Amino acid sequence: MTHNAIQRLLLKRFALAAGTYALALVLLWLAYFTGHYDEPLSGVAVGSALVVISQAALFAVFYSGFNLRLADPSLTEVQVLLGLAWQTWLIANLDEARGAFLVFYILILLFGLFHLSRRAFVRCALLVFFSFSAITLWDAYHFQLADPAMAALQVCVLLIVLVWLVLYARYVQASRHRMRQRRFALQAHQDTLRGMMRQLEDLVATDELTGLFNRRHFLRLASRELGAMELGVVHGLALIDLDHFKRINDVHGHAAGDQVLQAFAGVATACLRDGDVLARYGGEEFVVLLPDCDAERLTACCERLRIAFTDVEMVGLNVRNLSLSAGMTLLELGDDLDDALQRADQALYRAKRDGRNRCAAAWENVDA
Repeated sequence: MTHNAIQRLLLKRFALAAGTYALALVLLWLAYFTGHYDEPLSGVAVGSALVVISQAALFAVFYSGFNLRLADPSLTEVQVLLGLAWQTWLIANLDEARGAFLVFYILILLFGLFHLSRRAFVRCALLVFFSFSAITLWDAYHFQLADPAMAALQVCVLLIVLVWLVLYARYVQASRHRMRQRRFALQAHQDTLRGMMRQLEDLVATDELTGLFNRRHFLRLASRELGAMELGVVHGLALIDLDHFKRINDVHGHAAGDQVLQAFAGVATACLRDGDVLARYGGEEFVVLLPDCDAERLTACCERLRIAFTDVEMVGLNVRNLSLSAGMTLLELGDDLDDALQRADQALYRAKRDGRNRCAAAWENVDA
């Protein structure tokens, strides 16, 4: 999740907590007007104002984004402790209605059930129990308990509920931990599958011997380039055939022929620009697509490649006089790829017919 998404989620959680405070304030004033709250009106007003100020301060922290710099951006424990302190102050000033307001202790702890650590949740539960027990003992010491048996029952009920909440929180947190581990394991499996899919795509798109693109992938890339062409842009296309390759296989063996193919792939890759597309078209035939290329640049590129290949020396092999023939054509907006390949193939046939080791252009044939 992005920081903005996390912050929106935290603001929604804060709004939920603030709504709970608003509900508690309404009940506080209701308890005051019904005579169940011991403090004077000024005390109720000051307490309510402090609650509003504390929530406004927390909202400012969340709204400014300062909370994201903290170890716990949700400020869950801070909000829980603040709520428990306010609830304890409220309980201390209630008389017979004290038991009715005990439910807010549970609501506050439920707010931290999914986000507090196990130790933090236990600390908060112990704080609730000892706070309420201290208030009850203080009132008993000063003989202010209207019904001591009821007060003792409230302490026992609160203890049982808190123990149940701690055990349930432990169960929930253990379940979340297991789910998190499974999610991480699933993510790792997905990453592995993505890597395997990428390897599979590379295998499908790549010629195993030379490491170049294969014919199918080249046709896909070339079709995409043609579909993205703009008016006035010209691409260069060349079919290249290694001369007398069958004789190399017959005289020196197929292993030597494979080394010659690999040597050509290395030379051609070094001669081309980034963005040029080179592929093994089949057997000893290769194809080159030069985006945004005019006739002069295409001719220069093919001649540079032809000369570089003739200078190759095969280490450990007595293979000499390597050469290639190339047929070149240009692609314009609206051209058909199959037609362009046919033009290049015809130019390649002319280059081989005229003695090999040369580059022939389809446009020269048209001009003739």
